[in-house]
Amino acid sequence: MDNVSEVAISLFHSGCLKFGTFKIKSGASSPYYIDMAGLLSSPQDFRCLTDIAANEVRRLMASERIDKLASIELKGALLLPSIASKINLPCVIVRKENKTYGATGRTAGAQIVEGDNVLFFDDVISEGLSKIEGIRPLQEQGAHVENIMVVVDREQGGRENLEKAGYKVYSLAKISELVERLLQAEHISKKQADTVMDYVSKPY
Repeated sequence: MDNVSEVAISLFHSGCLKFGTFKIKSGASSPYYIDMAGLLSSPQDFRCLTDIAANEVRRLMASERIDKLASIELKGALLLPSIASKINLPCVIVRKENKTYGATGRTAGAQIVEGDNVLFFDDVISEGLSKIEGIRPLQEQGAHVENIMVVVDREQGGRENLEKAGYKVYSLAKISELVERLLQAEHISKKQADTVMDYVSKPY
């Protein structure tokens, strides 16, 4: 089984990938929804997905210098420590808001050192705006962020937007690939697959 098929089965089996009608962050309606928190109820699927992600980071490290991994709370941060431990890299969690008590600031975990090359990891990419928001606090501390990796590319223009901004974007799978694999495995109906593919094909 190839990596995309394993990602598809893991997300579906754990309940992370749901089909129906869902309101997404932008306010629009989507025929599917991805919630990585479902992996917490399925250790086998969690391990499978984080193993695949760690291997993709290792592959990237063969040609790129990566000093630390980072993600923004909450969904990407659920996976990041496990991925980082597999490849023996420190990791940083970016808070959505500045913490004003105790250990203050926008980041937690490993300390950013001026000049660090940081790979930014997250669960999905839609339009890409949240990635830029999550990366900014790292850059303000002196990190160099060029590479972004996500589990699923929703194919709504985010990759293209980030590449225009100078980032390199990698995904474990595209939503169209996941739907194709699940249809082949008879986990979803052709009607479900067609509904998602029609949604993906609309101009973003």
